[in-house]
Amino acid sequence: MREARAEDARTEARRLVTSLLGTERPQAGALLREAEAALGAGRVEHCVELARGAPLTRRSTELSAVAALLVGTRDLGEEWWRRPRGDKLPAPDEALAAATAIDPWTDLTVLEMLAAWIADDAADAVWGPPTASADLNSWQAEDRVGLPPDAEPGRRFVVAFDAGGRLDALVVRRPDGELGSNLDFASLRYSRPAEAQWSWGVAAGLGPHRLEEDPDPYAEPVDDDAARTLRAWALDNGASAGQAGEPWRTRGDVVAAVDRVDWMWRSGEWFAWWRAVSALVDGDADRLAARLEDIADDSL
Repeated sequence: MREARAEDARTEARRLVTSLLGTERPQAGALLREAEAALGAGRVEHCVELARGAPLTRRSTELSAVAALLVGTRDLGEEWWRRPRGDKLPAPDEALAAATAIDPWTDLTVLEMLAAWIADDAADAVWGPPTASADLNSWQAEDRVGLPPDAEPGRRFVVAFDAGGRLDALVVRRPDGELGSNLDFASLRYSRPAEAQWSWGVAAGLGPHRLEEDPDPYAEPVDDDAARTLRAWALDNGASAGQAGEPWRTRGDVVAAVDRVDWMWRSGEWFAWWRAVSALVDGDADRLAARLEDIADDSL
C-alpha cells in the first residue's frame, strides 16, 4: 500500500514537472540552464553557490526552491527580483545577495525563503491577497478564521495555509443568527511556483545531483562499518537488494540508495534509519554514533 502511494506521488510529480517545466525527468543541469534564461546568470550563480553549500541530503530541496523561482519568475516577470517587499523587507535580489534568511523565515534556507515569497506572490496575483490564514494541521472546518468586514451569507473569501497554498472560506449564518465561516477544503489549491517546488523534489529525488564540482563531494568515502550496518538494516527491514544497491563506498552510493528505498513511505522506525544515513552522508561522526545507538536500542 505504501509503495503504491509513493508511486502515485511520483506519477503526479512527473505530470506537474512536465506541465510546468517541460520535462518528465528533471535534472539539475537542465533546471539551472532554464533558470539562467529566466533569472539571469548572476542570480543563478548565487543559487548554485547556496546549493553547493547545503548538506548533500538537502541539495534536492535547494534545487526544488530554484524550480519554484524559475516558474515564479516566468509568471511574475524578472522585475519581481528588484521590487522591495515592504514591512522593512528587502527586494529578493538583496536577500539573495545577503545569503541570510530573514525573520520570520529563519527556519528556512535563503532559497526556501525566496521560494516561499514567490509562491505567495504568485498566489496573490491569481486569487488576490488572502483575508485570513489557517493551520491545516487541524481539519476542523467551522469558524477557523475571522470574518472580513463585508461578510454576508454566501460570500467566499480567500484563506492562506502554506506558502502559495490557498482555499476558500464560505460565510454562513449559524442557527443562533450569528455569522460564521466554513472552510471549503474542496477549493484547496497551490500556486504554480509551489507546485513546481514540490513536484521537482519528488520527481528528481534525493540525488545525486552534481553541480560541476571538483572534487566531486559525492565521490568522498564514507565510514565502512557504519555503511555496512545501515545497508544491512535496510535489507533486514524490507528494502530489496536492488533498492539497497551494491555495498556503499561513497557518499553518492548512500544518497542513491536512500533515494531508491522510499523510506518516508515505510514504517516509523525508518525515520531513525534516515537520521543515521543522513549523518553518514554528512560525515558527522558524533551524530552518526548517536543515531546508530538509537537504531541498536530500537532493535533490542
